[in-house]
Amino acid sequence: MICRSEAVREGEDGVRFSVTRVTGEEPAFVVRFQGRVHAYINRCAHVPVELDWLPGKFFDDARLYLVCATHGALYEPETGYCVSGPCRGARLVSLGVEERDGGVYLVD
Repeated sequence: MICRSEAVREGEDGVRFSVTRVTGEEPAFVVRFQGRVHAYINRCAHVPVELDWLPGKFFDDARLYLVCATHGALYEPETGYCVSGPCRGARLVSLGVEERDGGVYLVD
């Protein structure tokens, strides 16, 4: 389990966690947007830096987009698609997650 469902609130701070991939441990995060949870590798599509400016701070001020604190790139929370910034048209690396039994689970 990544976290309890109630830890991921609509448009609020994301929950950071780590995933083990072929390349090793990588930082990741989960957020809730429009009632659903979405998870991504915590790495900008432009250059490999973490998105959040403080731990868990992924949303822009309007709570409509995920924002890269380094370059200002804006990503759709539900798809990871970059709509603005130096990586426009690229995507965050998504992770499969599901909610069940009061928890958020990685399914990849």
